[in-house]
Amino acid sequence: MKTIKFFLIIFLIVPFMLNAQNKYVGVKMCKICHQSEKQGKQFDVWQKSKHAEAFKTLSSDTANAIAKAKGLKKTAAESPECLECHAITADTKLMADGVQCEMCHGAGSSYKTMAIMKDTEKAVAAGLVIYKDKAAIEKKCKTCHNEKSPFYKTFKFEEMWAKIKHPIPKG
Repeated sequence: MKTIKFFLIIFLIVPFMLNAQNKYVGVKMCKICHQSEKQGKQFDVWQKSKHAEAFKTLSSDTANAIAKAKGLKKTAAESPECLECHAITADTKLMADGVQCEMCHGAGSSYKTMAIMKDTEKAVAAGLVIYKDKAAIEKKCKTCHNEKSPFYKTFKFEEMWAKIKHPIPKG
């Protein structure tokens, strides 16, 4: 009986531990597969978006003025309050990528391989975040585009989603 409990615990805990250990791989890793026509040129959509420039905007005089007005002690590019929405901070080498794929789809180290990505269920089990509908996408967007953001009043989900949506073409 103890052996059964032991294996049951292992089978329940190990998958959780693997997902908890997912590391960010960066947009360059995602680009390998997500720049093709077959994948809907998703990398190009991101690269042309303001998300790709999100970290760079924190170095502007405007961003620093906003940080100061909010009472932050550091520059915008150094303030966790700004960085949480403008960059992945878990790996400083990836911060310059701004709001890249993994900020919405989860750290990719466990689902990045072609063998896993070809099977949606395996990819999701490995940590890939896929949204069930537009309402779920909007909810995720509003984790950053909300009242805390100085530019919240101009955030119009439908209009902004049209600029960043990146579906895989059917067929």
